[in-house]
Amino acid sequence: MDDIRFANTRFDPDFVAFHGIAKEMAISVGYTVDMFVDAKRAQLLRLRVAQMNAYCYCLILHTIAAHNQHNQQHNQDIHPAKLAHLANWPQSTVFSPAVQVVMAYCEGLMDYDLAGFEPFHQTMTDHFSKTEIAAIVINMNLWACLQLTQSTTPIQES
Repeated sequence: MDDIRFANTRFDPDFVAFHGIAKEMAISVGYTVDMFVDAKRAQLLRLRVAQMNAYCYCLILHTIAAHNQHNQQHNQDIHPAKLAHLANWPQSTVFSPAVQVVMAYCEGLMDYDLAGFEPFHQTMTDHFSKTEIAAIVINMNLWACLQLTQSTTPIQES
C-alpha cells in the first residue's frame, strides 16, 4: 500500500476548527488507541461501519488496521475469516455474543430505526457500561462523515 496516498478533493479539513476537535477525540477513541473497549471488538466495529458506509478511505484504513492487528498482536488476533465475512455476521457462528450485540447495535443505529432501536440499546447495556457505549458510538460515524464530506480519495502513485 505504499503506492496509495489519499487526497482531499472537496476541501482541506483544517479549514474549520472542528477538524482540530475531531483530532483530539481521535486521541481518546481513534483506531490507533488502546481503548477500554475490547480491541478486537473495536476493530470489527470500525470495519463494519466502514462496510456499511461504503466509503473507500474508511474501508481501506480499517481493513489494513484489522489485518495489522492480526499480524502484530497474537494475543488479540482477529482471524482472517472473521474479516472476510464480517458483513454476513448474523449468519455466522464465529462471532462472540458480545460482538454480535455490538454489530446489531451498530446496524440498528446506522439504519436510523427509531422505533426498533431501543431493544438494541437495552441489549448493549447488558454487556457494556455507558462509557463503553459512548466510545463505541463515537467510533462509528464521526470520522466517516468528515472523510466523506472532504472526499478523502485514494490515489495510486505510479
